[in-house]
Amino acid sequence: MKRKLIAAVSVAGMMVGVAACGSSDDKGSSEPKAGGEKTLTVWVMDGSAPDAWMAEVNKEFEAKHEGVKVKVEKQQWNGIQEKVTTALSENSPPDVLELGNTQTAGYAVTGGLADLTADKDKLGAAAWNKGMLSSAEMDGKLYSAPWYAANRVVIYDKKAYAKAGVTPPKTRDEWIAGLEKLKAADAKTQPIYLPGQSWYVLAGFVWDEGGDLAVKDGDKWKGTLGTAEAASAMDFYKKLQSFSTAPKDKDEASPQQSTDVVPKGGVASWIGLGWEAGGAIDAIKKAGGEADFGYFPIPGKTADKPGSVFFGGSNLAIAERSANKDLAKEWLALAAGKEQMTKYSAAVEGALLPNQDDAQFKPAAGSFAEAMAAAAPAGKITPVTAGWANVETLPNPIKEYMTKVLKGEDAKKAGEAADKEITERINKQ
Repeated sequence: MKRKLIAAVSVAGMMVGVAACGSSDDKGSSEPKAGGEKTLTVWVMDGSAPDAWMAEVNKEFEAKHEGVKVKVEKQQWNGIQEKVTTALSENSPPDVLELGNTQTAGYAVTGGLADLTADKDKLGAAAWNKGMLSSAEMDGKLYSAPWYAANRVVIYDKKAYAKAGVTPPKTRDEWIAGLEKLKAADAKTQPIYLPGQSWYVLAGFVWDEGGDLAVKDGDKWKGTLGTAEAASAMDFYKKLQSFSTAPKDKDEASPQQSTDVVPKGGVASWIGLGWEAGGAIDAIKKAGGEADFGYFPIPGKTADKPGSVFFGGSNLAIAERSANKDLAKEWLALAAGKEQMTKYSAAVEGALLPNQDDAQFKPAAGSFAEAMAAAAPAGKITPVTAGWANVETLPNPIKEYMTKVLKGEDAKKAGEAADKEITERINKQ
């Protein structure tokens, strides 16, 4: 994730190769060196953690470790991958650092992150959300602790839904039926705004069908958009997109749906993140209007389970070259533990999902946060491998596949072409 997170908290705001040359034999110590103070350096992204929460974590930690001070250094998402790459290759890296959940594998594969597998019990891994945990592990080893995540939900105009007599659906079939009613009720309003290349939304549909974007094949990876599961997912996406006048060759940021499309009116519903909902509300207010949004989880194939959603979020890792590994592990166990994660969730008013379900702040009824939390059990992430970052590099083959199918090309043929590109890219380190 590469966006500032705690924005529009009242709505539930969202959303975001290492050359590690060897490792340090200094395992760190919980005791300061004689005659001096020991410093534990923590890198977090600007906007990820409320200052008051972070201060409380550090106060509790320092009280248990006399002579130890925690130094928090805020970072910007812009240029962070290059900065982390450099830091992890140096002899004095930050001890603990926040990493985007889809970036973690890339740093782990080259040895830049400490292996925390033996510390899982101490860190409380058994309580972590399984969807978030998957981003912290690679090849059966743990390289970070999941911290927080967020996911997309359907944002709808209450007035438009009421006019058409539509209520929030529980299944895909109900969703399509509701869009039909919205279309019949107002020909000038899009039942849903859905750009052709919103590939994170498509990923959820693929997972619902039992498929994936890519899978491990021996010691290599291969793309899987040429499968029947992906074709079925794309077929459903195509049905949804038929209710929209959004461009088939653009994603949700081109134009930005929350600030450049929705505030102009004529949109009954759209799929977005918390920060996007907040941005739309602000933009409508600046234009002299007042938003009246409702929210519901992306419906699943059956009413007993919401649709799968992509988890965008961050993990907390420890640098392999940290001179204070033991201290860093203790800080990590505290910050990512149930007590502090419960306080974290409350501090952001449910704007972000904590790493464990039992720590979730009870969101207000009808809020974005409530819908996001309801969808959390169906959260997943993209394939966990360092090469996945190459797949997302423009031109993104998943986006191109979607546009081809929406414009009439056979899904299997388009998927097989995309798979060749995905397979080549994903196996590059």
